[in-house]
Amino acid sequence: MEHEKSIIMVTWDFTEKNVYAIEHAVQMSSMLNGEIAVVHIVKKEQEIQDAEKRMSEEVRQKFNDPTLKFSFIVRVGNIFHTIGEVAAELNALIVIMGTHGVVGMQKFLGSWALKVIASSKAPFIVVQESPKSEVMKNIILPVNYKRETKECVAWTHYFSKKFGTKFHLFRAKYADSNFRKGLDSNMFFLTKYFGSKGIRFETQTAVGENDFGKETIQYAKTVDADAILLMTTRDIGFTDYVLGAQEQSIIANMERIPVICINPRPAKIGGGFSASGG
Repeated sequence: MEHEKSIIMVTWDFTEKNVYAIEHAVQMSSMLNGEIAVVHIVKKEQEIQDAEKRMSEEVRQKFNDPTLKFSFIVRVGNIFHTIGEVAAELNALIVIMGTHGVVGMQKFLGSWALKVIASSKAPFIVVQESPKSEVMKNIILPVNYKRETKECVAWTHYFSKKFGTKFHLFRAKYADSNFRKGLDSNMFFLTKYFGSKGIRFETQTAVGENDFGKETIQYAKTVDADAILLMTTRDIGFTDYVLGAQEQSIIANMERIPVICINPRPAKIGGGFSASGG
C-alpha cells in the first residue's frame, strides 16, 4: 500500500476524456507528491515514436506547470491486458481512466471499462469530467452481502489518511435472510474497522425499491459525493461483460460521479492455491 514514490498512472488515447483523467491525477499528485505516468497502447512497433512525441506535446501544452512530474510510456499491446501489465511494472498506486458517459451507451462503456479494470491489481478511478475543488472528501461505499466487500478496508484507511475522507456506508436492502446475514456481517466488520482506525463514516440504508446500483448513484448525488468506491465482481467472466455486471451501470453513471474500482483477490482453492494459479 505504501509506495516509495506515488506513481499515478493515466491511460491516454488522444481524446478529451483523457484530459479529465490528467486533471484528476494532477489534483491528487499535489497531495501525494507523486509522478504522473501517461500510458498509451498502440498496435505496431513503428507507431511508438510518433505516438510518444504527440502525447508528450499535447499533455505538456495543456499542463505546462514545471513542478508537475510527467513520464510518457507507449507500448505495443491490447488495452484489455497491457494496461494492467504496465501498471504492475510501474508499481502504480492508482490508475485513472477517462470514459464518456454517452446517453444510450452506458452498458457498452461500462463493459469496456470493466474489462480493462479487471486486468489490474491497482485500483482504477474512472472519471467522466473535471474534478471538484476538493479531493475525495466524501466517498460512497456500497455494502452488499458479498464477502469480498471487506477487502476494501486497506484502501479506505489510505484515503482517510491522505485526503481526510469521510465514508458513507450505503447498505443494500434484502428480503432474503441469507443475503441479510452476509450484509450484517460486512457492516459489523466495516464499522468495527472504521472505529478502530478513526475513519469518519455514517450509514444509510437503501430504500430497496429499485436496483441497488441505481439507488447508490442517486444517494451519491444526494450527498454530493466526490466518488463511489466499488468492489468489482470476483473472477468476472465473459457472461458478466455481455449481460452486465451491476458495476457496469455505476461505472458509466449518468451523474458523471467518479468511481474507484478495486479488484478483489482471486478466490482460494483447497491447498492454498488461488484461482488464478498463484
